[in-house]
Amino acid sequence: MLVGEAPGAREDKEGVPFVGASGKLLDQLLAGIGIGRDEVYVANVLKCRPPDNRDPRSDEIANCFEFLEQQVEIVAPTVVVTLGNFASKLLRGEDTGISVIRGTPEVRTVGSRAVWLLPVFHPAAALYRRPNLAILRDDFALIPELIARGAPTQPSGTAALDSAPAPKLGEESSEPDDRAQLDLF
Repeated sequence: MLVGEAPGAREDKEGVPFVGASGKLLDQLLAGIGIGRDEVYVANVLKCRPPDNRDPRSDEIANCFEFLEQQVEIVAPTVVVTLGNFASKLLRGEDTGISVIRGTPEVRTVGSRAVWLLPVFHPAAALYRRPNLAILRDDFALIPELIARGAPTQPSGTAALDSAPAPKLGEESSEPDDRAQLDLF
């Protein structure tokens, strides 16, 4: 599952996320790791375009978050790739900027579902600054291994751990498979 910020003008008109230039680049990035666009679910934090393409406001994000949580529940992804700052900050529940956290997978709980969360730059960042394309390709290269790991242990009831550090890709974890679950009560 991929989560972006909000529909752009073309996306709003067509009712499909990532159909413009960023969408074409997204398709290329996915193809580069052997995944077709038809194999992923693409969503946005906001479900409609903000006026004048401005940044989403906190009240708009709050109004749409329940819908995003429901999408995660229905799709039941193993991996959620957050495209850019807004999606990453929202689904991580922290304000750390994308340039600091990009490419670092971790277990996070979205709604009641534990997923591998992988923050990456938004494809538009590579359209405006070409060196970001190599960074995006490197980060997308992490996705197949995360998928191969399978879904993290799912929380039961209210005993969910919000995050757990992931072992570096390519290394075996010494942690038990249930590290995403913690009994609090």
